[in-house]
Parts: sequence; C-alpha cells; structure tokens
Amino acid sequence: MKTLENQTLLYDEDCPLCSLYTTGFVKSGMLDENGRKSYCQLSQEEQSFVDLKRAPNEIALVDNKTKTVTYGIDSLIKVIGFSFPLIEKIATIKPIHFILTKMYSFVSYNRKMIIPGNAKTENKLQCTPDFNYKYRFIFIGFALTITTIVLFGFSNLIPNVPKTSILREFILAFGQIVFQSLFLLKMDKKTIINYAGNLMTISLMGSLILVPILTLSQFVNLPQFLILGWFGITVFIMFAEHFRRVKVLQLPFYLCFTWVLYRIIALVFILNL
Repeated sequence: MKTLENQTLLYDEDCPLCSLYTTGFVKSGMLDENGRKSYCQLSQEEQSFVDLKRAPNEIALVDNKTKTVTYGIDSLIKVIGFSFPLIEKIATIKPIHFILTKMYSFVSYNRKMIIPGNAKTENKLQCTPDFNYKYRFIFIGFALTITTIVLFGFSNLIPNVPKTSILREFILAFGQIVFQSLFLLKMDKKTIINYAGNLMTISLMGSLILVPILTLSQFVNLPQFLILGWFGITVFIMFAEHFRRVKVLQLPFYLCFTWVLYRIIALVFILNL
C-alpha cells in the first residue's frame, strides 16, 4: 500500500463515521501517522488557509508542505487514488465524479443524523455541517422508500395480519413522522426536521435488520416463531436506539412513549382493517 505523506485529513471527531474511515486510512497505510487531525484542533496558522465554512461540509485534506487544501470527494479520491491509480482515473471521469460528489454531499450533510454522537461543547471550533434542507429531505425520502418496501415484504410473512399494500405501508411509515412531530410543534422547524430524519434513520436501520429474514424466506419456509421473534428483537433494538438518540438530541423523553403509542395505534388499525 503506497502512503500519501505530508497530507492531513481534518475529520469531525464528533462523527463516529468520520473517525472510523480516517482511522482506516492511517492503519491501512494510505496516510502516514500524522495523516488525520481533528478539525477542532486546527492551529491559528492552519485556520488562516483552511476554509472554515467549507471544511465542516467537505472533509479537508491539507498539504503540509504547500499549505494548500483539497475538499470533499476530491480529498478522498486523492487519498485512495494514490494507492489505487485506476480508481482515481475512473473517479475523475466527469459523469462519475458528478455522481460521487452528490453522493458525498448526501452523506456529509446528513452524517450527524445517520450516526449521531455527543458533541464536545467545550471545543471552540465545531465541525458541524450546514443544515441543508435539500439533502435532509432527500435522505428522509430515501429512508421512507426503503422502509416502505421492506415492511411491505415482511408484513406478508406475519400470520393473522390482513394482506398489506405498498400504500398502507407508506402511510404507516410517513404517519409516524406526522404523529411524532405533533409533540414538537413548540420547537423550531429545524429541530422537528432533524428529529424526523433521526426517526427515519431508525426505521431504515430496522428495515435493514429485517432484510436477512426477508431474503431467506424467499428460499426457505421459515417457522413463524423465528419470524415473530426476529421482528420483536428488531423493535427492541429500534426502541433502544430511539431512546439513545432522544438523549443525544436533548429532546423530551416522552417522545419514546409516543413512539411506542404510535405502533400500538398502527397495530390496532391494521388488525381492524
């Protein structure tokens, strides 16, 4: 593995995802031992040439010799491409580069919502991405779509439940956002949208946990206790994650109870169709 030397990635230390992949670059040898540094630890000199508005949105790669900076997907292409030149050639083709740029923005602007962490408020510099309505709504729509499709398939595996439809599963998934938002009406719209994003991230996570059973059921006739047991464990994991996120977001804990209440209402609605 070729090492890109004298280059430092400025990562978001409050983002578990950012910490994970930058650590991976160093441990794999793509970057040297000084190849990553927390954005919050920028020196006064570095702050003079790093774009402090752009860096929280697009990870910055600092060339320590020339004091120049690369941002966003280009930083990652530079790091990975140094070890794998073919990947760099492919990634810099205009249509592919455009798609990669959009994918990067999709993840970067939503990273605090995908895997939220406890922010260190004592840091003077905060690596918090701008609140981007476009990418936030795209993420919510994406999670809503995946959740609807998976629940449509999984619901048909559960016995004694009326036959479902894509429309019903969409209404139930979207209805959760509306129902929970009613208990946050006194808060500002960014807080409500941010919570809605976290809510759909949890639903997406739950859907992905259900996928193995859904896939396996296409080839094997699974016992009902396994299907129901897996579903119960999934709901428990989702509740625990919702509880954790409410705490991280410093939102009222009654949202956990209303989260359960909505599911009870939804179950009653389904059984009485």
